[in-house]
Amino acid sequence: MTPKSPEPPEPPMTLQPSDALMTLAEVEAVARRAHAGQTDKAGRPYAEHLAAVAEGTRARGGSDGQIAAAWLHDAIEDDALTPEWLAAAALAPATKAIVLALTKRPGEPPEAYAARIRATPGAVLVKESDLAHNADPGRLAVLDETTRDRLTAKYAHLRALLSGC
Repeated sequence: MTPKSPEPPEPPMTLQPSDALMTLAEVEAVARRAHAGQTDKAGRPYAEHLAAVAEGTRARGGSDGQIAAAWLHDAIEDDALTPEWLAAAALAPATKAIVLALTKRPGEPPEAYAARIRATPGAVLVKESDLAHNADPGRLAVLDETTRDRLTAKYAHLRALLSGC
């Protein structure tokens, strides 16, 4: 009897455009893994900020795609995930567009950043949730006065730019 030749290995699973999109639970898990070990300016686990922005987006009436973008809104900017990961991810094109719109570019003026957000459907709501959590008085209270004043002014300026004022 001849030995049976080994079966070829299974090819890696790839997501095709017809495959289902990631669930919110899957997006949350990816975001939490990607930002594991990171902390915010106050030393809190960064995932707390992501969860707050996702919840703020949901509370403001955001769609599942916007909530997914909220979980991922800082992933590329913080080098937690790559642009290539985002391009290949099983996410709706609108979700990917929001994540890219919210990703600050090095040296980019706030006016250009705000204009890109305003031009991307669904992005303003997610950014409003981000700003609301960033500017939360309880969160800012643990920072030194100079940092707190600088960030408060920065967030107010961006809010004004987003509203078109």
